[in-house]
Amino acid sequence: MTIIKKIVIVIFGLIILIITLNYGLIFWLKKQVPKIIAEKNPTSYAITYSDLQINLLSKNIKASRLTISPKRRSQDSLKKIGIYAKIGSVEINEFKIWDVLFNNRIKARSIIIATPEVILYKKTQHAINNSKSLGTEVVKPFEEIIMVSNIALNKGSLKIIYTKTNKPILSVVNLNLNIDGIVITDNLLQKKIPFSYQGYTIKTDSIYYRVNDNYHLKVQNFQATTKSLIVKKFELLPEYSRREFVKKLDQEKDLFTLKSEFIKINTINWGFKDDKIFFNANSVAIDQLSANIYRNKLPADNLSRKPFYSKLLRDLQFPLKVDTLAIRNSILVYEEEINFHKGPGILTFNNFNLKATHIQSGYQQKKLADVSIDIRCKFMKKSPFKLNWRFNVLDKQDRFTVHGIVSNLNTEDLSQFTKPYINVTTIGTFDELKFTIKGNNLNSYENASLQYHGLKVTLYRKGAPEKKNKLKSALVNLIVKNDSKGKIIHTEANVERIPEKSFFNFLWLNIAAILKQILI
Repeated sequence: MTIIKKIVIVIFGLIILIITLNYGLIFWLKKQVPKIIAEKNPTSYAITYSDLQINLLSKNIKASRLTISPKRRSQDSLKKIGIYAKIGSVEINEFKIWDVLFNNRIKARSIIIATPEVILYKKTQHAINNSKSLGTEVVKPFEEIIMVSNIALNKGSLKIIYTKTNKPILSVVNLNLNIDGIVITDNLLQKKIPFSYQGYTIKTDSIYYRVNDNYHLKVQNFQATTKSLIVKKFELLPEYSRREFVKKLDQEKDLFTLKSEFIKINTINWGFKDDKIFFNANSVAIDQLSANIYRNKLPADNLSRKPFYSKLLRDLQFPLKVDTLAIRNSILVYEEEINFHKGPGILTFNNFNLKATHIQSGYQQKKLADVSIDIRCKFMKKSPFKLNWRFNVLDKQDRFTVHGIVSNLNTEDLSQFTKPYINVTTIGTFDELKFTIKGNNLNSYENASLQYHGLKVTLYRKGAPEKKNKLKSALVNLIVKNDSKGKIIHTEANVERIPEKSFFNFLWLNIAAILKQILI
């Protein structure tokens, strides 16, 4: 036998051996992988599939038409508890054969999950009851089945259902998710986020989230990466009508309705350190915000002390920092109602633009720059209004300074607030009102100037608000100075704060004191 024939026979034999080993390994893996997924599965969930493909050359595993459901079903056959899922396919890339054969675990570079439809049925109304349970009950058991560095989830949907009402707590449509550089250790499993990662991207078409008993949140488009976040068509909406909301209250409380066309957060750095969340951002921009704040005076007053915003930030027990907050091209409406018969008094701020800088919590801070808030808007749709508000978070006296200018204010525009609220309307014009208020959490000092003309007051009867009280109106107009006669009138005032009222109530008391000094 020649050397060439021997070489050919050896090569042919090696090929046969490799093919035999390949088929043998595939046969073995097809026996082993189901055991890892089913028989040796340490989770509380059963996993099934209809087709399994294993390619040793590319080291890929692909399972199709998977289902996930609890191994133990609820005693109440009509109510499901736990995770129920249908998945189009799961593809595992570059798996390690040794780990599959001898460690009863699939270790790979990446996993791609296609078209998962996941429903989680819960006995409670919280999306996550305990952050640590995410690590011990979900991540750790599945990590014992498969360990990967990268996860991709394509065209998924997620629902969390509260079993008592059979209504969603959370619903996410067309979810696309990528997480890179995943590391899981026993130490990390005890953290709020039970794994570390190098980066992530999240995109979804819509989100519904029931925040609490009173509000739900909707988003039409959500995109997030490790460094930025974009939200389109944001809505925070009440669960109840105004009458229903007020009926549920023991004490007065504001009802909020918030909508925004576009929200963007840039240069984000967030996470957990020593089990405390931290959040830093270079800028937060909110475009076309429509904010409605409604308060009804039928419930009893809330007599708890109302802290200023400086104290709220100072007392936050975690690091928070936003270099710049911008609210642009927005509208703010405040409504206050004594009862449901007269209708609410309304104050509007159109073309609302706000820029705030140096927003930061006082957590572990010894020195901070002043928070500066600049507002430009049209008060009651027509009158230019400028406001600058400054305070320092670390100042325990909560000192603040407010400078404001209101120009060309037709006082008749205030009637939609003053008539239903205090049975008073006015005509006349404030040509320009300037004021500076310097205060703290106890009292304030202010100085102001006002030029105005043509002021006239009309009072209405309490029992019949559609009818004028001509006698009282005449007496008030005898007292009120109806014209500054082209002069700028200067005044000063001092105001004691009512600690059970908000900062904005304090601001209103200061402005009322100014006007009282000038007009009477």
